[in-house]
Amino acid sequence: MSSLALPAPMIKIRSETIAWGLAGLAVLILVVILGGPLLAILSQAFFDPKANVWGLGSVRAVLNSPSLLQSLVNSLQVALTSTAIVIPLAYLYAAALTRSTMAAKGLFRMLALIPLLAPSLLPGIALVYLFGNQGLLKSWFPDGSIYGFWGIVIGQVFFTFPHAMMILLTALRVADGRLYEAATSLGAGKTRQWLTVTLPSVRYGLLSAAVVVFTLVVTDFGVAKVIGGQFNVLALEAYKQVIGQQNFSRGAVIGLLLLVPAILSFVLDHYSQKKQQAMLSARAQPMQAAISTWRDRAALMFCVIVSGALLAILGTAIAAAFIKLWPYQMQLSLSHFNFDDVDGGGWAAFANSLKMSAWTALFGSILVFAGAWLTEKVAACQPWRQALHLLAMLPMAVPGLVLGLGYVFFFNHPQNPLNGLYGTMAILVLCSIAHFYTTAHLTAVTALKQLDKEFEAVAASLKVPFWITAWRVTLPICLPACLEIARYFFVATMTTVSAVVFIYTPETMLASVSVLNMDDAGDTAAAAAMATLIVASSAVACGLFAVISHFLQRRSQNWRIK
Repeated sequence: MSSLALPAPMIKIRSETIAWGLAGLAVLILVVILGGPLLAILSQAFFDPKANVWGLGSVRAVLNSPSLLQSLVNSLQVALTSTAIVIPLAYLYAAALTRSTMAAKGLFRMLALIPLLAPSLLPGIALVYLFGNQGLLKSWFPDGSIYGFWGIVIGQVFFTFPHAMMILLTALRVADGRLYEAATSLGAGKTRQWLTVTLPSVRYGLLSAAVVVFTLVVTDFGVAKVIGGQFNVLALEAYKQVIGQQNFSRGAVIGLLLLVPAILSFVLDHYSQKKQQAMLSARAQPMQAAISTWRDRAALMFCVIVSGALLAILGTAIAAAFIKLWPYQMQLSLSHFNFDDVDGGGWAAFANSLKMSAWTALFGSILVFAGAWLTEKVAACQPWRQALHLLAMLPMAVPGLVLGLGYVFFFNHPQNPLNGLYGTMAILVLCSIAHFYTTAHLTAVTALKQLDKEFEAVAASLKVPFWITAWRVTLPICLPACLEIARYFFVATMTTVSAVVFIYTPETMLASVSVLNMDDAGDTAAAAAMATLIVASSAVACGLFAVISHFLQRRSQNWRIK
């Protein structure tokens, strides 16, 4: 039997070939689920269906439309106003968590992340119940002024606050205490210290947070759909053109317009990150916040107010789901959870969302981690590294609405051999993986870069196949990151609307889309009930992932415990 065994060099060559092929397969999958749809929407935007010719006819028609240009101006106004409100709030909140000694920091951090568990339509629904025509606080916005600019802005502030807060929290955590000691010894006051020490160290975090908030607001249509009234925005116009008028060519052109601010924001952020310098040296001393009674009380009061506002919006939507007839019959009732009695897909839509989120978490985590591991840790796969990283970063600059529209053009084309996927659960899973790929990829790469390259070098010298090293060493060490990726995929897929609103079918109706359809049909209370279920299921999923992570880490990572 030993005479039939392959020599060691042959085994190495075969292993490298397998690894190279697997990395190429990962790149090919990303080309199909990202590159194909984007090329499809580009080609559709330059096709004039009326004249049946290729050209700039559709683009000119959109650019010459006063209503479309007004929608673009409206989108920029909402995005700039929302960003101007969110960034100071998020900065002060993050500063309270990192630069004060106030109590209950963990609780306030958790409360600030609550909006991540809800679809973007939920704040719009809550604002209707609070300040709408029948709202409890309608006197705050007389003459129905909540239905328009300020309603969209308030909803977007709720929706984007946790994204900005997480970025600024990370930026403020990195601080060299020696700089503040030197500034104090030189007689610099608190204001001068903030201008000369704090601001330079967090300016890139502030810019990144502003870019993220601006892009999210420009490309989201959920809040505007519920509470925008006659105030039209660009993302909502794209939705109306495709769903309402079946004008796919015009929708594709608007999709390209949505790409412009997203790409510009991405380029600006990328350029600023290249200029960023390390603010924490190897000899840095961690900054320890000193006890200050007035500052800590002010920080606590500020966090109470902000988190209370977030809870008020979320709590209003949840309360509306259980109240019989707001605001006339305030008795508790479960009647709004009879989803089969209203338009929207019934309980099957909720079950479909759970299935889609579970499959996305499973296959998305495998694809992301395998692709990152092959290109970061296997030498034979290095030629694929730049291509995979470029494709992995692409979704950050592509709005979900644009990606979903691209899936319609790409997978619904009769000459596409993958046409059979259209209208199935599989295409929803693929679109969700593509939409949320960037954050998951960066998480995996960050975890893998923390591992010393000597692991692979030693394994190679001992003739250990690369997959054995990955299974016994790399995967157990990176297990927390893998579970975080899976949790992120599940929650993000559960709450997304824009990426899937164009590609679902009656058989694959989803809970988030069901919220949209029920609100359209006037069943606002039922929409609030379905949104409540999405929040609850996302929260339960986060809890389950936390328990699983704790259990598996105790079994596989005892070496971390000193």
